[in-house]
Formats: sequence, structure tokens, C-alpha cells
Amino acid sequence: MRSIWKGSIAFGLVNVPVKVYTATEDHDIRFHQVHAKDGGRIKYDRVCTVCGQSVQYTDIDKAYESPDGDKVVLSDEDFAKLPVAEKHEIPVLQFVPSDQIDPVLFEKSYYLEPDSSTPKAYVLLARTLEEIERTALVYFTLRQKTRLAALRVREGILVLQTLLWPDEVRSVEFESLDGVAEPRSQEIKMAETLVEAMSDDFDPDQFTDEYQIELKRLLDEAIASGTGKVPEQPEPVPSGMDAEVVDLVAALQRSLEASGRRTAGGDGGAAEPKKTAKKAPAKSTVSKSGAAKTTASKSTASKSASKSAAKKAPAKKAAKKTAARKGA
Repeated sequence: MRSIWKGSIAFGLVNVPVKVYTATEDHDIRFHQVHAKDGGRIKYDRVCTVCGQSVQYTDIDKAYESPDGDKVVLSDEDFAKLPVAEKHEIPVLQFVPSDQIDPVLFEKSYYLEPDSSTPKAYVLLARTLEEIERTALVYFTLRQKTRLAALRVREGILVLQTLLWPDEVRSVEFESLDGVAEPRSQEIKMAETLVEAMSDDFDPDQFTDEYQIELKRLLDEAIASGTGKVPEQPEPVPSGMDAEVVDLVAALQRSLEASGRRTAGGDGGAAEPKKTAKKAPAKSTVSKSGAAKTTASKSTASKSASKSAAKKAPAKKAAKKTAARKGA
């Protein structure tokens, strides 16, 4: 078990450090709501009735509407201003006879464990409550809510049971009981005899939850036979940026598959003309084109060289004539 609260019991001037544990648990089999058509899980969304958008839990405040229709909204800061008992202390208010507490007031039970290396004060309080046959009334604050609670002993362990406030228990009067005649003494004696014949010491282990046992058996049989088994559901597509990433991956995958079909060909259709055999001429064309470009470049270079040589020849002839005149 994991403790849900730590503090101390304030017993006069004595402090008893304790840890609090939930004393009970629910073993009922839980069911999910699903779509009867395909077995898909039903999800619940917190939707604002004004803007129609989904609202995160952290953005939700609490509102109160009066009988006259006036609505006010309170935030966590407003609740923090309310008076509550010490959050880490269980103050003892008084000790009362245990039989004076109506069982209808009991709400939820918690076990208290000593939270000290020397739990002498814990044992002293537990032993005292056993000896005087009384129950301690205390205040217990859990999750910012203060409750009245009963502190008693069960098999040597301190047990704290939260109590309902008196105004939380409904008063009741049934008109069907008005004017009913009192039972005769003979009827009461016969009823007492029947009760005595059916009397025994209480042993909770004698009683079992037959409904849960049969329900578990029904579920095991359904799983073993495969009847009513929900088929595996496809993973939901994420929203927002994640969805864009998923779409991009899917598009790339389809592109690779299409590229593979164009490269490897296919059994028929438009993929047939795009076989690798058609690509050979393209390479040849590229080679010829390159060769043509090379030949053109050489031809151009040759013509340029011829023009340059032609220009240089007249220049040499002119230089010889000049030299001949000077010699003469």
C-alpha cells in the first residue's frame, strides 16, 4: 500500500506521527463503453458550450449557480482563502461512547500507521481507546476538504472513518407507516424465536460476491471461445504536427513504391513503356551530344588559329619590304 497523507494526531499535548492509507478497495469488474457496431472505445471530450472548443483540465474553473440563476466562478486562489483545519494535523475534539455514533454517518475508512522510530505514543492511544470503549471525534483535512471523523481501534490498529455532517443525512417519514397497529406479544415472541434460531457470530469470510464470481466466469468463457471478442482497432491518426509528419512519411512511401514500379516495370498498363531498355538510347544520345560538342569546339579553335595565322602573314611581308628599302 502507498500512504496518501502524512501528519500527526494532536492528543492534548501529545503528538502521534502517523501515515494514512485507504482501508478499502473496490473489486467490481470494470467495463469500457464501446461502439456496438465496431467495438471502438467511446471517448469523452470537455467541450465549451460557448466557443465549441475542447478545454484542457488546467483551464477549467468551478462555477456555482444560485437558485435564482446567478452564476459565479471561483478559481483555486479563491478556494485557498477558505478556512480549513491544519492540513497535517488530526486534532482530537472529544471522546464519545462508540454506540452513540449512528452507522449511517460512516463514510470512508483509513488505516493509520505509526510514522516514528519509537511508536510508543501510537500504542498508548490505541490501547487507551480499547480500554475505555470510546471513539475519538477528530477533524481530518484531505485534498483541501475538512471532514468530521471517528478515530477507533480495529485489531490493534488505529482506524479513521470520515463521518457525514448531520445535514447530509436525510430525515425521512413514510405515510405508509402511519396508523399501523402494534404487533401482538405472541407475534413478537415467535419472531424472537426465529431470530434466535438464525443467530450466529459475524464472520465476513462466510459471505461471497456471487455476482462478481459468475461475471468473471462468463468473461473467461467468452475469451476462451472467442465470442464477442473485439477485433484489433487501427491506431488513431495523431492530430496537428504529428499528423503532418505521418502524411509526409506516407507520401514518401508511396513515392518510393511508384519509383520502384517505374524502374522495375510491371505486368501491364502505363508502366510497360518505361522499362530500362528505353533508357539506353538516351545514354547514347548524351554521348553523341558530348562528342558533337567536342568536335564543334575543336573546329572553332582551328578556324581561330587559321585567322590568326592569316593576320600574321601580311605583317611579316610588310616588315621584309621595309628592311629592303633601308638596305637600298
